[in-house]
Amino acid sequence: MAAKLTSRLRIYQQAGFTLIELMVTVAIVAILAAVAVPAYTDYVTRGKIPEATSTLASMRIQMEQYYQDNRNYNADDASCGVSNPASGNFSYSCTGTNQTYKIVATGVASRGMTGFSYSIDQAGTRKTEDLPDGWGTPPASCWAVKKGGGC
Repeated sequence: MAAKLTSRLRIYQQAGFTLIELMVTVAIVAILAAVAVPAYTDYVTRGKIPEATSTLASMRIQMEQYYQDNRNYNADDASCGVSNPASGNFSYSCTGTNQTYKIVATGVASRGMTGFSYSIDQAGTRKTEDLPDGWGTPPASCWAVKKGGGC
């Protein structure tokens, strides 16, 4: 009978986790979260950049179509002959003359895009005007789409 009682006690003693095992598990989850959350945030930010680059390319095509019809870009007003698109993650502005223009997409702070600014002009020159801290130096002749100023 003593043997049965001893085996039952072992079963009850080994059920559950110790506090140390639980703390080790929590520490592992915290380390994984510390790595995963910044990587996910950067991924989400990089996913918003194509909105600016594709809209700028589309606006350039519209400007060239406007020029074909009117022989000027009408860039002496805020919309440059074509209407600025609805603002999402970026706001758009246009400046220039009748024969030149520059369209700039500036990141909207409330959407987490503070510090991003891209532009295109009548010659098709793509430029990263500004990048937030930690993204590197803006390249001179392309749109940076990843950290380090990579195009």
